Amino acid sequence: MPVLAESIVEDLSHEARGVAHHEGKAVFIEDALPGERVEWSRRKRGKTFDEGKLERVLEASPDRVTPRCAHHGVCGGCALQHLAPVKQIEFKQRQLIEALTRIGHVTPGELLPPLQANVWNYRRRARLAAKWVAKKQRVVVGFRERATPYIADIQRCEVLSEPVDGLVLPLSELLTGLSIRDRVPQVEVAVAENALALVIRVLLPLTDADMAHIREFGIKYRAQMYLQPGGYDTIAPIDGPAVELTYSLPEFDVQLAFQPNDFVQINDELNRRMVSRALELLAPTSDDEVLDLFCGLGNFSLPLARCARRVTGVEGEASLVARARANAVRNGLSNAEFFTTNLMDDKPLRDAWTTRRYDKVLIDPPRAGAKEVLPVIAASGARRLVYISCHTGSLARDAGILVNDYGFELRAAGVMDMFPHTTHVESMAVFERAK
Repeated sequence: MPVLAESIVEDLSHEARGVAHHEGKAVFIEDALPGERVEWSRRKRGKTFDEGKLERVLEASPDRVTPRCAHHGVCGGCALQHLAPVKQIEFKQRQLIEALTRIGHVTPGELLPPLQANVWNYRRRARLAAKWVAKKQRVVVGFRERATPYIADIQRCEVLSEPVDGLVLPLSELLTGLSIRDRVPQVEVAVAENALALVIRVLLPLTDADMAHIREFGIKYRAQMYLQPGGYDTIAPIDGPAVELTYSLPEFDVQLAFQPNDFVQINDELNRRMVSRALELLAPTSDDEVLDLFCGLGNFSLPLARCARRVTGVEGEASLVARARANAVRNGLSNAEFFTTNLMDDKPLRDAWTTRRYDKVLIDPPRAGAKEVLPVIAASGARRLVYISCHTGSLARDAGILVNDYGFELRAAGVMDMFPHTTHVESMAVFERAK
């Protein structure tokens, strides 16, 4: 029997673990919420803190809700399903403000209202791990377990977009029936408005019988089936040309085409609201020259081109730049041009687009942030910048540089719930050049 202790939970850590104190030392307890009196057992002992496993909630927080997913607590995909959605947003807002204050030493002039959309069935892109488990005599498909390298044995996923939410077990059955069932490590999912794409990673050649099983699966579940025998450049439909995947931004009369492995924002409805707010805050006019950095396949560039005189999009991945150019043609936009440049290079950028003057800038960098391109933004003459962030720490660092080194003001900032029930914080910040 584990040794049990009783504590009052005082706070919630960045990883969404309850923070309590026991015998003069902090303890982090999975699934415990602030204000709760809980019974816990020690999972790991450290010099400065311990890690605990929640055994029983003795007095529950009013913010505690019953998780919708039957696999909550085992699957590592979601960590906050037991916390009411409105409190999840407050938790994420606190992470943002704390990071800006502590890391960047800046404070936004205004806190933007949080952007929210559906909290269930929101995830249109996912990479599902797969592994043959001899003891179970089947391939387990799902996300990694919480704090272990194993794959959670789940029946369905409540955050995956329909119809993939109900395809976890059918995919397990499909892979179990293949001759190379122990050499299939993952399935990538892409849910478009017009089609469902499933990319099966294979490490050995398939037999004719395997191919027939995959074709039957695709027909039964109306999915475009792809195989990936090597890198991303080897992804190909199992039969003939596949249906082109698309999503739309109706407010701007824009439709974008993408490939199953392309980066697109995970949450379709939240993405629409995010693009709308970003353009509202940037406020491009028909006289403006706008720079869109880390532009991808044109998610912001093309809506911006509907409003601005010219949009210059820059992206490090050549395939996405090609897709952005094709999407501009697809939407009849001749005032958007695109460049391929490694924006994470720590050497000074000297491409043609870096010497132009811009009125406004939008950036949507990866987790590492945009430190390398901040000098270009500062030298561009841009008077307003909208920064889309997927990591509060890098945003806070860059905000500090923009404000303290380059004379911008942090006018406003706020969170966007791109990933409900997780600790992932997506945010948006608006900077204006100080007068």
